[in-house]
Amino acid sequence: SYGLRILSLLTSSVSSLPGVCGCCGALRPRYKRLVDNIFPEDPEDGLVKTNMEKLTFYALSAPEKLDRIGAYLSERLIRDVSRHRYGYVCIAMEALDQLLMACHCQSINLFVESFLKMVAKLLESEKPNLQILGTNSFVKFANIEEDTPSYHRSYDFFVSRFSEMCHSSHDDLDIRTKIRMSGIKGLQGVVRKTVNDELQANIWDPQHMDKIVPSLLFNLQHVEEAESRSPSPLQATEKEKESPTELAERCLRELLGRAAYGNIKNAIKPVLIHLDNHSLWEPKIFATCCFRIIMYSIQPQHSHLVIQQLLGHLDANSKSAATVRAGIVEVLSEAAVIAASGSVGPTVLEVFNTLLRQLRLSIDYALTGSYDCAVGVSTKIIKEHEERMFQEAVIKTIGSFASTLPTYQQSEVMVFIMNKVPLPSSQQSIEAGKAGENRNRLTQIMLLKSLLQVSVGFQCSNMLTALPSAFLDRLLSAALMEDAEIRLFVLEILISFIDRHGNRQKFSTISTISDISVLKLKVDKCSRQDTVFMKKHGQQLYRHIYLICKEESNVQAHYEALYSMLMLISIELANEEVVVDLIRLVLAVQVAQINEDNLTAYNRCALFALGAAYLNLISQLTTVPTFCQHIHEVIQMRQKEAPYLLPEDVFVERPRLSKSLDRLGPEVFFWQSKISEVLGGSGYNSDRLSTPYIPQLTDEDRLSKRKSIGETISLQVEVESRNSPEREQRAPAEEITYETLKKAIVDSVAVEEQERERRRQVVEKFQKAPFEEIAAHCGARATLLQSKLNQIFEITIRPPPSPSGTITAAYGQPQNHSIPVYEMKFPDLCVY
Repeated sequence: SYGLRILSLLTSSVSSLPGVCGCCGALRPRYKRLVDNIFPEDPEDGLVKTNMEKLTFYALSAPEKLDRIGAYLSERLIRDVSRHRYGYVCIAMEALDQLLMACHCQSINLFVESFLKMVAKLLESEKPNLQILGTNSFVKFANIEEDTPSYHRSYDFFVSRFSEMCHSSHDDLDIRTKIRMSGIKGLQGVVRKTVNDELQANIWDPQHMDKIVPSLLFNLQHVEEAESRSPSPLQATEKEKESPTELAERCLRELLGRAAYGNIKNAIKPVLIHLDNHSLWEPKIFATCCFRIIMYSIQPQHSHLVIQQLLGHLDANSKSAATVRAGIVEVLSEAAVIAASGSVGPTVLEVFNTLLRQLRLSIDYALTGSYDCAVGVSTKIIKEHEERMFQEAVIKTIGSFASTLPTYQQSEVMVFIMNKVPLPSSQQSIEAGKAGENRNRLTQIMLLKSLLQVSVGFQCSNMLTALPSAFLDRLLSAALMEDAEIRLFVLEILISFIDRHGNRQKFSTISTISDISVLKLKVDKCSRQDTVFMKKHGQQLYRHIYLICKEESNVQAHYEALYSMLMLISIELANEEVVVDLIRLVLAVQVAQINEDNLTAYNRCALFALGAAYLNLISQLTTVPTFCQHIHEVIQMRQKEAPYLLPEDVFVERPRLSKSLDRLGPEVFFWQSKISEVLGGSGYNSDRLSTPYIPQLTDEDRLSKRKSIGETISLQVEVESRNSPEREQRAPAEEITYETLKKAIVDSVAVEEQERERRRQVVEKFQKAPFEEIAAHCGARATLLQSKLNQIFEITIRPPPSPSGTITAAYGQPQNHSIPVYEMKFPDLCVY
């Protein structure tokens, strides 16, 4: 063996001399002879296939020589590249490809190092053909599944070089296209080779993703093709499949499809940075296309991670131009629609909190004209119409998100939004001053718009769960605000909740139709849950409807919404008791207009027309012939004597009005006594029908700064309050001084001491006093309580006569009410 080594050294030294012939070639190692034999005399003849088969057989028979074969091939290729013998370069690469495809032994790792070294040499060349040749060899290598892992192999150079090729700016269009496509194929090969091998370099690291993703997006960035390209590559033409755009899309889809949960962030962040750097949010076409590809490619359970990335990016750009923020929000909306149900993930309320925060910031920007919420600080010019576009985009996105959620989460979102609405009756801070009022009003309108977007897509069969008490209280509190636009939004939100069968559009216009069957209404029997809801919240709804009717700033849209709401309650939530209450409510509105001074002629005529239209439809729904006849007779009389009291003459572009409403005859009114009589004969509660509707004065009205609400209700109860036995003159308020406050504090301390002493005596008495004394004391108290109860019973059984002898109801109908004792309900403490 020592002699053979000396012989090989001599052979190599002799052969390296320039003047020596190859007479010593037979002394060279066999693998070198086999490698040399695959190269022909003329490179145009190509690889010598028979000799290549011998080399392949030798490599398979002696796998320990494979690394030497690769090193020798690499040496020859580098020499041929430097001498510009590109024909032999192609032959060497073809031989390497065949050896890679044939050999899968454990020693292939050392051979791969030589192979990658040769590919890197080709990619470093300035010749496009060599770059393409090296890329094609690398792609073939990437498709080979290796039997043994590699712990030290690095692909950093290839990621950088392929990304650079994707941005090629060669003068020749065809060559530039080929180089870019080779770069994309090379990146695709790197991804395939490394993405599933944990022992390879982590391709998901930011240092790699920041090169791969922008390179693919650069080739996707063709606006003229983005609109016409379909979301799925399967629908593309054969010609388009050969373009860098389509190839980049396929590679991006494959990359995102392989992304695991922890890699989504590193894959999405470069997309957001690329869109920022190239100002691609404002046209939004390319940004929307990119995120369609992303949402369709990633695993469905990871969709919410993309949503969170977009939300975080929106927060980071909160002081960017409104067009940029609007683009991000519209991409969010598109992503929410594509994502499956529940795509928002576990942080549902945080998503809506972010969107609502952006909405508030936009309102501040529009009012102050500055991104720093201080006038004159920012140098950027804020355009109010762009901020309005952004606000509308946020509202649309809120609706898109909510539509993907289950019902119970939609309900939580609506409660969350409603709690954000600043109301005078709530504990939220209401800003004072004109600027504060404008900010409060815009915030209220935008939040109610958002709530309306969510409620439109909300479907729930149980009204108790759809409208919880706290939510309904806040919503109805907003219905009593002075702003007409806010009241209209509240009515529309309530209508969207109540309308569960799509009847809303059938009541879009107010009219007195003669046949209700043409509307083709969808009517179901009132469920038990709906009955419980109306028993719990019915009077609250009636009261707010009554008060909204009497607002001076109402326009036609308000009356149309009120009409729809009355009809939808009658169809969706009504039993006999609800129908009776709604009729009483409408009649009370009619009676209130007779001597109403604060309303305009249009408002008064509109309320009369609203009552006529509602009673016309409800009479046909009840199918009581005498009731229908009475309503029809009054409508006919109005058509002859007072057409300005009918919707056909009021709710038109040029309404016909009359200012002499105080001189109307009794034949044009709907009489409560007549309606009570005809419905009472058909089984309805005539006593309840004959009782006028009077809204109750609540704490909300007493604390309200608006005089109209308190005056409206106080006028209804003025007659009762005059005869109230509890009415008494209030003592004048005592003057509050320092001495008064000091005395009050001292007296309170003394009272507490007396109370403490009295309790101590009572405890001591029951602990030490004899049983007979305690029993006698309790018996005396029981006798006193019994005497008081007897007095109450006597007063209840024989009530004192009224001054007129009877209680006169509306329109002169007398009624005597005597409630038996056994039907009365007493407090628990009064029962012994």
